[in-house]
Amino acid sequence: MSLAGRWRIVAMPDYVEDYRDMMEPAYIEFATNGSGEFAFGCVTGQIFGAGDGNHLAFSWQGNDEMDETQGDGWAEIQPDGSIMGQICFHNGDEADFIARKWTSSTAC
Repeated sequence: MSLAGRWRIVAMPDYVEDYRDMMEPAYIEFATNGSGEFAFGCVTGQIFGAGDGNHLAFSWQGNDEMDETQGDGWAEIQPDGSIMGQICFHNGDEADFIARKWTSSTAC
């Protein structure tokens, strides 16, 4: 299985339940060319050097409440098809997450 694609972040154990979807539905996305992006709470970031596979590590740059920030992270496919990972802030917090493959709905 590949990590490429968009994943809906469904849990962030270190944050209050409604924080992850504060600005938009929380997600993380990986492209096969090593790029990607994520958003949760008031944090957005561009992913660099991720690659493609069942387990990967990446660096990122972005914003946290409009302040520039950066860090690294990792993600790994779990036996149930979800991914578990961590987005780490340089010299700061670590945001654990669980995500499931994002399936879009065409219902109005």
